[in-house]
Amino acid sequence: MGLNFKLTKKNLMTAALGLSLITGGTYAYFSDSFATENTFAAGTLDLAVNPDFVVNIDNIKPGDEIYREFTLENNGTLDIHKVLLQTDYSVVDANGDNVEDFADHIKVTIMYNTSSATVPVVETTLAELSNTEPDLTAIDTFVGGGQIPDGIPAGEKEKMFVLFEFVDNGQDQNQFQGDQLRVNWTFNAEQTAGEYIDEQ
Repeated sequence: MGLNFKLTKKNLMTAALGLSLITGGTYAYFSDSFATENTFAAGTLDLAVNPDFVVNIDNIKPGDEIYREFTLENNGTLDIHKVLLQTDYSVVDANGDNVEDFADHIKVTIMYNTSSATVPVVETTLAELSNTEPDLTAIDTFVGGGQIPDGIPAGEKEKMFVLFEFVDNGQDQNQFQGDQLRVNWTFNAEQTAGEYIDEQ
């Protein structure tokens, strides 16, 4: 049985279109282009503490209080959202007779300054402080507890006050005579959250 193939005008046009798709074609069209230059410049976080040490004192005894001031400075171009305080300490036991942690006997109160008063941000023992990283800029509280970070805007400063107290607990504290308590404070700045930037 043979094939009956009938060419029509429609068949010829379809074949021609298919052939052009296979072999490709040349088309003329308008075109234009415009190049832009775009820049992304990262901001900086630059936290400074002035002075660069908070306390350095000898011959303290139970009942003594040491009051110091220091300033947190944001010298960067970005706002600081939080300043977290990291505390590490070591005790030099002069006589090797300590049965308690010297840091448990040192009370630390850190305050920030307002126009009319100082408000405690941290109030705990040095030993307990080493187990937390409080935000020194968290100056407000909200219902239900918790702190709201206040931060430090770029180019601004925050004056802080700290009170160290060698607590006199009314008991024998002779084990600490001649001891040294070496404290390292690290202030860790964190940026504010990322945001949608819509600038034309």
